[in-house]
Amino acid sequence: MEFVDIAGASLAVSRIGLGTWSIGGWMWGGSDEAEAIGAIHEAMDRGVNLIDTAPVYGFGHAEEIVGKALKQGGRRERAVIATKAGLEWKDGRPFRNARRERILKEIDDSLRRLQTDVIDIYQVHWPDPETPTAETAGVMAELYRAGKIRAVGVSNFSPEQMEEFSAVAPLHTVQPPYNLFERGAERDILPYAKRKGLTAFAYGAICRGLLSGQITRDTQFSGDDLRNRDPKFQPDRRPQYIAAVERLARFAREAYGKEVIHLALRWALDRGDNIVALWGARKRGQLAPIDGVMGWRLDAGAMAEIDRIIEETVTSPVGPEFMAPP
Repeated sequence: MEFVDIAGASLAVSRIGLGTWSIGGWMWGGSDEAEAIGAIHEAMDRGVNLIDTAPVYGFGHAEEIVGKALKQGGRRERAVIATKAGLEWKDGRPFRNARRERILKEIDDSLRRLQTDVIDIYQVHWPDPETPTAETAGVMAELYRAGKIRAVGVSNFSPEQMEEFSAVAPLHTVQPPYNLFERGAERDILPYAKRKGLTAFAYGAICRGLLSGQITRDTQFSGDDLRNRDPKFQPDRRPQYIAAVERLARFAREAYGKEVIHLALRWALDRGDNIVALWGARKRGQLAPIDGVMGWRLDAGAMAEIDRIIEETVTSPVGPEFMAPP
């Protein structure tokens, strides 16, 4: 496993992190708790120490599962927990609330669910346009000074919002959506993170399973699975993305003897030495490819070939904007 130091925080995190939205079940067609705990243990057994979660993932369920999993076998001491604040929910629907009183309530709830006395990396989940940034950053700075959190992060923030935030509070990490198909972060967020010495947690590194190689043109998604409304999975666009994955898979096998999921994760890591790829999994078997991501790199020629394949196959690309909460 490769690791990266988070500047100013005395934390070293694995360059693959386990994302736990699907473990929480909500918007992923449900989840089995025993399987989810097994997935967390499997990730750590394969060298992953970063577990990224949030209260809104299953409305507390994901954090509870993470807490139970890390309680077993002394795993909490080896794990770096990254969770979030700033979303509230009512009647099964999330909305933004990053006010001081909300975050103060959220951190105590998260500490209880996670069964820990400190959160390693505490992130504002989404910017809240109805709350002054100084108010949100101010309470995060308070928690940092009080020792309740070891590092401060933001998720889905623009460089302008990060600049305003960091005028009030220390800032260590940023979390944008980023993968082979969704590259908007390259325009501004990733260059800003590099300049400022921030570690970037790239979420959706396998694009909600598209880059796993396991999804076909006919794959059906059950229940409330968010892919039922993701434009990339609809009949007019899914064939384009599947065609791209098929060609990328051939390239990975012929050039490196790897699978497309290895290629996708390696691509994310090789876009910058400050990037961590977050990989969502809820079953042990889904984590078997981790070892195949380490020990090799993509050169400039491979990067160019990947770009060419995507340009030729995905003719009407879309991003992850549909996921933003009101």
